[in-house]
Amino acid sequence: MYNLYLDDYRQPKDSFSYTYNKIYYDLEWVIVRSYDEFVKYILENGLPQMVSFDHDLADEHYDPDMYGSETYNKLYDSFEFKTGYDCAKWMIKYCMFNKIKLPAAIHVHSMNPAGKQNIKNLFDTYYKYGRI
Repeated sequence: MYNLYLDDYRQPKDSFSYTYNKIYYDLEWVIVRSYDEFVKYILENGLPQMVSFDHDLADEHYDPDMYGSETYNKLYDSFEFKTGYDCAKWMIKYCMFNKIKLPAAIHVHSMNPAGKQNIKNLFDTYYKYGRI
């Protein structure tokens, strides 16, 4: 089994500095940098035991002035590049379609408050209702 870390530029140890979660410092991680890499790695290697999501995976996703606002959520359909939210949604649908359980541990290390909450809400909805 492996641990999967999704982030466009950070290393797992970078996430320890603001999450204070020792998993980022102590565990071994496979790092993927984009939606396409995320999907490809899972399809080729199976589901990881743990995933940590960043939300913003391209320069177009970085706009701190909009973090936490509904304006940001309305931009999803206009992004050229997919976000960590899209990766989370794909993984849930993949597990639903294949009738397999999600990884045992899901973390979100994104520094984008709106994006982080959107990913968490997606998983909360799945765990509560069994769908997204």
